[in-house]
Amino acid sequence: MSEGSKTRRKAWLKRKRRVGKRLHGTAEKPRLTVFRSNSHMYAQLVDDDQGHTLVWCDTKKAGECELPEGIEGKRATAYRVGRTIAEQAKAKGLDRVVFDRNGYLYHGRVAALAQGARDGGLEF
Repeated sequence: MSEGSKTRRKAWLKRKRRVGKRLHGTAEKPRLTVFRSNSHMYAQLVDDDQGHTLVWCDTKKAGECELPEGIEGKRATAYRVGRTIAEQAKAKGLDRVVFDRNGYLYHGRVAALAQGARDGGLEF
């Protein structure tokens, strides 16, 4: 691992801890956490009181939906993940969540996933 990637990873872990210690999900208002890899997006709703995942979705499981104008490529896939997780949450009777960006900047794919979840009916 090069020195630059070590520094980026340390900064990401520092942001992740700082953001995560303020967030807590419950059964009525679970935590929507996001993980972003180079090629895929993962999202899950977590009940921190019980310590288990209520609903999850990734790019392989995401369904098709109509995209807003200007969203394409990997951001389009992230938007679909957001819409799918919102539909699954609605099916379980959940409409409010706490958004955990997991140390990632609220930009690009993370913002597209959040927009998809909002368009799907989740409030955060």
